Amino acid sequence: MATKSVANRGSGEEQKMKLRSLLLRYYPPGIMLEYEKSGELKTKSIDLLNLSPSTEVNALVEEIQKAEPLITASRSEQVKLLIQRLQDKLRQHSNHTFYLFKVLRAHILPLTNVALNKSGSCFITGSYDRTCKLWDTASGEELHTLEGHRNVVYAIAFNNPYGDKIATGSFDKTCKLWSVETGKCYHTFRGHTAEIVCLSFNPQSTLVATGSMDTTAKLWDIQSGEEVFTLRGHSAEIIALSFNTSGDRIVTGSFDHTVAVWEADTGRKVYTLIGHCAEISSALFSWDCSLILTGSMDKTCMLWDASNGKCVATLTGHDDEILDSCFDYTGKLIATASADGTARVFSAATRKCLTKLEGHEGEISKISFNPQGNRLLTGSADETARIWDAQTGQCLQVLEGHTDEIFSCAFNYKGDIIITGSKDNTCRIWR
Repeated sequence: MATKSVANRGSGEEQKMKLRSLLLRYYPPGIMLEYEKSGELKTKSIDLLNLSPSTEVNALVEEIQKAEPLITASRSEQVKLLIQRLQDKLRQHSNHTFYLFKVLRAHILPLTNVALNKSGSCFITGSYDRTCKLWDTASGEELHTLEGHRNVVYAIAFNNPYGDKIATGSFDKTCKLWSVETGKCYHTFRGHTAEIVCLSFNPQSTLVATGSMDTTAKLWDIQSGEEVFTLRGHSAEIIALSFNTSGDRIVTGSFDHTVAVWEADTGRKVYTLIGHCAEISSALFSWDCSLILTGSMDKTCMLWDASNGKCVATLTGHDDEILDSCFDYTGKLIATASADGTARVFSAATRKCLTKLEGHEGEISKISFNPQGNRLLTGSADETARIWDAQTGQCLQVLEGHTDEIFSCAFNYKGDIIITGSKDNTCRIWR
């Protein structure tokens, strides 16, 4: 159990703090606290990453009360009920079979990326046709075409969990910020001197980070449209970047074989992770911000201690480049996808390989866990996506029908919708 942004326990502070409401967060399991401090409404979370259906609830509530002054005795029954609801959710294993719901001939030129909003009610597609399109998942109807870029729209993202804004990064060297509701462009961020190939919103939705072939990353203020910082230090293009869940750090991965960690509020480089001997393909933090996972063309993934930048493990076993890697929501499991056509699941604690996913006939370029953490989704050059049991490595379902390689696939937050994007110029909705 971890409490994020734990309040100062001084009595003066406590008197100024008043708990307003408690909310459930299913993935990963946690309780969100909305509280008032000096007249200002704030939120923090109690992360219950180790919660299981067999956890003793009363003991856990006591532990939470010791660690969190806002949870007073009068709230203990409410907290107990919330934990029981989380346990019920953990018992419901998703044994969902997915069926093809819709094929969208999304663009006149190939797609570059697809991304869902948090609930999965809508999704976006980027394309070589210089546009990004917003789609309604339930009907498959096009809601908006975001036009204005002068070259390929390559990197796209929603500002989840809010989902009211979209950022698009283009080979025209600019990033644009759009309204989901109207499809209008709020800002065009100019400053990069080469293509933008990756981008990410911070969790607070106040900043967008962009990574470019010009070797820099930049942070942009969503409100003002101004550049906040340029992150300099890489000697080759930046192809992966992401914020940690608290939004105070950014990790960037580059073709210069290194990964850098930066402070989001100062733009200062905290440290460089040196150890890979080929280009980086992915770089991301675990949910609790304690670990960083990096994947590389050198056929390995490395696990780093995020507090000091030291390498704690090298995950080996693949015979070819690692093209994608990810944590599950709780940060207990790691999945790796390779050009060798296989994927692997590792334990983050023991760093041992737990299972190997075999069955694809081409390289696997995308891998992700469902929110429950018991299923994996892979997209491959063999024109299929597959769903696997994360524990046993058994292939549960093959999503067939695309006629060219699948380069993008994703679950929604509930884990009951999948989007696949292919070089065949179509996007498929599965549910």
